[in-house]
Amino acid sequence: MDAIAARLIPADELGPGAKEAGVTRFLDGQLAGAWGAGSQFYRQGPFEKGTPEQGYQLSFTPAEMIRRGLAALDAATRKQDGKPFAELDEARQDAWLHDLQAGKPDFSPLPSDVFFQALLDATIEGFFSDPLYGGNADMVGWKLVGFPGAFASFSNDIERHGVIWAGKPVSIANATGHTMKPGDGHG
Repeated sequence: MDAIAARLIPADELGPGAKEAGVTRFLDGQLAGAWGAGSQFYRQGPFEKGTPEQGYQLSFTPAEMIRRGLAALDAATRKQDGKPFAELDEARQDAWLHDLQAGKPDFSPLPSDVFFQALLDATIEGFFSDPLYGGNADMVGWKLVGFPGAFASFSNDIERHGVIWAGKPVSIANATGHTMKPGDGHG
């Protein structure tokens, strides 16, 4: 997953990428919790191909989908390139990710484009989530876009448009008076 995250949001001259931000740690935590188990998903079927407007229509929990997809991707890259995805050069990794996005590899019964979208969504969420959840280490995602974080109140600044935020971001964990620990009722 580190190799995929590193290609979806790579480190560059603007700062660290998804790998450095701990996106894999974020995703591991999410997959091990209620979201990964699909606790809020309708899981009774029937499971038929739906329209894009209907959203996720597969029988897999998020954890099952990610595990199956990662295994299928590694099997496909080993077959075609002789190496697991993580050992491919960046150009080949990018080519595989473009193919996944286009739904080209057949990972039946898991559509590869659905798998790609889940990876992309999780990478973005982990890069911009509160660090309390395991990603966005050192608040690199927030710093990149100038997001102030979890301030209790910054209503005086809401109407200040076109002004760059000069303060340091604040996460839930380092907000004044914070007592919640990672895992307290989340995930």
